[in-house]
Amino acid sequence: MAGLTSMRNIGRVMARKLATVGIDSPEKLSAIGAKQAFFQLKAVYPQVCLVHLYALEGAIEQIEFNQLSKEKKKELKEFSDFLNGSRR
Repeated sequence: MAGLTSMRNIGRVMARKLATVGIDSPEKLSAIGAKQAFFQLKAVYPQVCLVHLYALEGAIEQIEFNQLSKEKKKELKEFSDFLNGSRR
């Protein structure tokens, strides 16, 4: 878990949640990608939201989540909206 918390945007709570779904290292998070990690988190923690997805992407890109490009934020929002719509 210490490895995950060394990444930007990933605190102890997020690292613990990621470990719960089998993502326990920066390498695993990078390999699986933000969208798949978010999908897995959403299955166990339905309250995770778009900001969590931004944080995951920022962690992988090694930038603060609020520094993601407008295009990337739009893409991630569409993915999050799709997941939320498919759960209704």
